[in-house]
Amino acid sequence: MATGQLVSERIRQPTPQPPTPDAVLAIVGAVVQQLTASRALTPAMAAGAGFPSAIRSGHALTAPHGEVAWVGQSVEQLLGDRLGRPVTVLNDSDAAGVAEMAYGAGRDHPGVVLLLDLGTGIGTTLFTHGELVPNLQLGHLQLHGQDAESRVSPLARKQRNLGWKAWARELNELLALYEAYLWPDLIIIGGGLAKDFSKFSGFLATTAQLVPATLGNLAGIVGAARVGTSAGRPIRT
Repeated sequence: MATGQLVSERIRQPTPQPPTPDAVLAIVGAVVQQLTASRALTPAMAAGAGFPSAIRSGHALTAPHGEVAWVGQSVEQLLGDRLGRPVTVLNDSDAAGVAEMAYGAGRDHPGVVLLLDLGTGIGTTLFTHGELVPNLQLGHLQLHGQDAESRVSPLARKQRNLGWKAWARELNELLALYEAYLWPDLIIIGGGLAKDFSKFSGFLATTAQLVPATLGNLAGIVGAARVGTSAGRPIRT
């Protein structure tokens, strides 16, 4: 993980529906088997995984995509048993943040850094002096009496048929709340909307420096792999 570059082609598989533990584990097992066959992965390698849930001691605390069967499960143990190797699991937005701090827009930044993962929802990841504050769930703050994610996420923008300017006006309100609560020195806009940063950034006004993420959709993979190689140690960049 010295460079943050992938050593094989990215393998994409759709999330099974419903995303039950057995169905997800089967998909992950097939992907790892494919990587092993290609010699990109050896049996001795530990693994890291980003998972769409708050994670404590390897256990899922919230329901990813509404699949409550995951709640209380040790995702680390389930994956480790399935793959036959040690696995470290963290929230998927946190994994993307680790990558951006190590190799991307937050690299070598010494202060408080907030990364917004604007994909289907709003993931929020916070670092202070390079160390991760895990499981920040500030996409669910109240904005105009609603869950912020339901109003300002990229999916909500499309559902509400908002143009960039109208959408950015509400995103600006959310950013103002984040600044009032956290006082970040740097805010990184990541997720699927990082590539569209130039379309809406001119409508935003923050006291913190505001920049787009640089690793795109590879950030979660790269961050999870980096964490997997340092199992048992505090997550630093």
